[in-house]
Amino acid sequence: VTEASVRRSTEEMMDGSRARAEAPSEEPSAKLFCCGCVRRYIPLVYREEIYHILRMAGPLLVCRFLNFLLFFVVTMFCGRLGNTELAGYGMASATIHVTATATGYGLTLACDTLVSQTFGSKNLLHVGVILQRGVLILLLFCLPCWALLINTQPLLLLVGQDPEVCFLMFAWFSSNVQAMFLYQLQRSYLQNQGVIMPQMYASVVVNIVNVLANYVLLFWLDLGVHGSAAANSFAPIFSCIALFTYIRIKKLHVKTWGGWSSESLQDWGAYMKLAIPSTLMACFDWWIYEIGGFLAGMLGEVDLAAQHVVIMLAYIVYMIPLGLQGAACVRVGNALGAGNTAGAIHTSKVSLILAAILAILLGVVIASTKTVICVGMGILLGTGQQKIAAIANLLGYYLIGLPLSIILTYPAKLQIAGFWLGLLVAVFLLAIYFVVIIFRLNWKKMTEEVHLIVSSRDQTEERSPPVAQERQEVGQEEEKSSAASMLSTSQLMVRRGLTTLAAVLILAVGTVVHLTVPLPEVAFITNNTMDWENFTSPAPLTTQTLSF
Repeated sequence: VTEASVRRSTEEMMDGSRARAEAPSEEPSAKLFCCGCVRRYIPLVYREEIYHILRMAGPLLVCRFLNFLLFFVVTMFCGRLGNTELAGYGMASATIHVTATATGYGLTLACDTLVSQTFGSKNLLHVGVILQRGVLILLLFCLPCWALLINTQPLLLLVGQDPEVCFLMFAWFSSNVQAMFLYQLQRSYLQNQGVIMPQMYASVVVNIVNVLANYVLLFWLDLGVHGSAAANSFAPIFSCIALFTYIRIKKLHVKTWGGWSSESLQDWGAYMKLAIPSTLMACFDWWIYEIGGFLAGMLGEVDLAAQHVVIMLAYIVYMIPLGLQGAACVRVGNALGAGNTAGAIHTSKVSLILAAILAILLGVVIASTKTVICVGMGILLGTGQQKIAAIANLLGYYLIGLPLSIILTYPAKLQIAGFWLGLLVAVFLLAIYFVVIIFRLNWKKMTEEVHLIVSSRDQTEERSPPVAQERQEVGQEEEKSSAASMLSTSQLMVRRGLTTLAAVLILAVGTVVHLTVPLPEVAFITNNTMDWENFTSPAPLTTQTLSF
């Protein structure tokens, strides 16, 4: 008996050692960390986190690059039409991005926070409710956007922009704003559930269709500006339809979509408390570079061209940390929603370490520090602390960076280099601030606060037992107060009706202004056949006034 027990214990020890030897191959991170010395020095929890972040960041990077190619392709085809047409598209693109795209993107960032945290809490059907709420709010927001866009032409003329460029710019304005918003919401809906590949597949298909549409409309049908505008308008619509079709065919919505619900009309205030800081955070970060283009335009064509080249290069480089930002937001939000405070901390540490490594690899000072800021904003986005990032961007960019850039550009006569030097100081200070503030966050308190956001009013929803028990212990008083804050049907009809009426009135006012207020009387040259360098036989100049 003794020999048998000894033999049995020996076999168990051998099986255990064999299992431990084979364990690394069973770990997901073993695909990335196949070297034994690396596994020895990097703890398992960090190896797993690095693997999951990079696994998400890679496809997200590809998606960002493919979205950039859409605008790049349109720019190339517009360049074949002429310099004026290219300038018109550039002005239209910049105007739409600064107004509608930037603000709409900021509003969808609230879904990044809410969906990631709610999905982490395993309250899956409430994810669909959040998506419905975002759809309703973003569709209403389209109405003020249209009211603004249809009146941008006279505004640009008043500030001295080229009349002919402004006239052509209006051709690229279309009613595809809602398609852009819906596509962003679909991406947020999938991305924050950890589903990344569908948007990459859709982006590949859309890029192929975009090239074909531009080629057919501009070269085969020879539609010129209107053909380019039609192709540019079709791209976001097809993106939205392609991603929606993929979701339906693959049934990616089944677990999180319970059908349209009146609950989507509730809690708009909670959504906007996250959406407004998210919008400010994104716009403050976005607009500073557009201001740089305006300052460069005042210096001359050479500086403006240099600024444009630098912006394009910076945008391409910036897409790399954008992938890390999205992955960090998803992982942090999922961890907090699941009540896993330690997991959220690990994700934050690993994300910042990867950002630092990426900064070193990039080798460009401003791009390096910008990487840390981008990942830091993703972490704060996952925690629901967008307000911190919004205030930091406002103070750093506009109270420190912009005044310093103006001083270095004009009084110091450093030209466009002065703008980037001033911006470098702001970005460096912001990078330090984001790192410090993230490590000083009270993560346990935030985990409890997230419970207030993701707690469901439907107690029949399935939850993981540990999380459900922990949240039940947090307190039933919070659920009672949440139920008390629910609006009645009559209150919903009044409040949402007034919101809809306000949006419609804004569009109506914008339409009336567009139809009744004449354009500023700006004369411009209509004889484009004259060679301005040949003064021997000048042709008479005619002028006309821009009109609708």
